[in-house]
Amino acid sequence: MMPSVTEATEFERLAQQLGHAFGDIGLLQQALTHRSASASNNERLEFLGDAILGFRVAERLFQMHPDADEGSLSRMRAHLVKRDTLAKVGKELNLNQWVQLGPGELRTGGHSRGSTLADAVEAVIAAVYLDGGMGAAAGLVDRLLADRIAVASPERHGKDPKTRLQEWLQGRQYRLPEYDVLAVTGEAHKQHFRVACALPDLQLRSEGEGSSRRKAEQQAADAMLAQLGEGAA
Repeated sequence: MMPSVTEATEFERLAQQLGHAFGDIGLLQQALTHRSASASNNERLEFLGDAILGFRVAERLFQMHPDADEGSLSRMRAHLVKRDTLAKVGKELNLNQWVQLGPGELRTGGHSRGSTLADAVEAVIAAVYLDGGMGAAAGLVDRLLADRIAVASPERHGKDPKTRLQEWLQGRQYRLPEYDVLAVTGEAHKQHFRVACALPDLQLRSEGEGSSRRKAEQQAADAMLAQLGEGAA
């Protein structure tokens, strides 16, 4: 996809914000093109960007935490590359102003959808990699996640959300959370769960979704920790 001169100039402004001078600015435009807008979209770039992001974050955590075990490193990485974190990064970059959507997605508020922004962040990382190589892509990941990587620690992110929530409640002598399945959709081999997490003593409630009950409960617990001020972006 070859952008027009006007489009290229606009995308070059974003490139400056990202800190990478593109040789092929069309890669950046493709990275910000949703599948609803064009057959030449960012889905393949998302796939590549996800792998590059995961590798660079793993490398940085490996360097910064020489005493952390594999489980702790994996949980820290999972926190840093999860959809919610990437969606926040996308909002900070104002990618909602740049993502190109089809009419249907525009009508349903696709510009501000977390999944759209998270996918765009991954695709942009891949675009930088294809244009400038691994060094350029690693540098972008470092810039985008620097503050979050700096505060990641086995103590903060080394435990899964359900465990952290349980320990937070036990430390204050509150009753344990109650998890309820709200809905199960999809075929038997590809189910989707929606779960609620309730804290009776605090009268708080959160929800989570996932491809298994466990994943949905973990997401609900993570959302509850955020309500309690114990989450981390």
